[in-house]
Amino acid sequence: MEIQSSQYALFKDCIARKILQVQGIQGTSTNADDSDSALDDFASYLATEAWSTLPAVAKDATYETRESVSKSIPDPESDECLPLDSTSRGFTETLVSYGIVTDEEDALKLLRKVLVEYLEQACAPPPVWSSTRTKECEICEREVPLTYHHLIPRSTHAKVLKKGWHHESMINSVAWLCR
Repeated sequence: MEIQSSQYALFKDCIARKILQVQGIQGTSTNADDSDSALDDFASYLATEAWSTLPAVAKDATYETRESVSKSIPDPESDECLPLDSTSRGFTETLVSYGIVTDEEDALKLLRKVLVEYLEQACAPPPVWSSTRTKECEICEREVPLTYHHLIPRSTHAKVLKKGWHHESMINSVAWLCR
């Protein structure tokens, strides 16, 4: 199902961060598990309401599709480039009723800010793999000396690219493992 994509999860996280930012919440509470669960449920509802109204190019935004995204949506903050008239009333009314925004116009402004952050993150380049180093083995989680292992064997890189099995940005992905 489309709603379970990694882009949807990123969009939902952007909504949660923006809500916390607007509310000025630092994320510290005495009952963190309950508040995290409530925020996740609330962000999931809002993301579900807004996701269906986004254009397909935004839903499928990745590093590899960043050029088509920037051509289709050159300025996500502009109403001309990305009209949000079809946004669910449930989305806007929920934000207003919970006091996160004052009116429907503010709700759409918040959604635009979320979209800008989402598109920046979705179209961001993958990490430099050496910077992904962890302190413990990614399989057994022990803190021992680690080595990196290519997830796509280097000997097959040319074939993988020629056949189109993976994008070039994923070729040098590694896992940090113990011996």
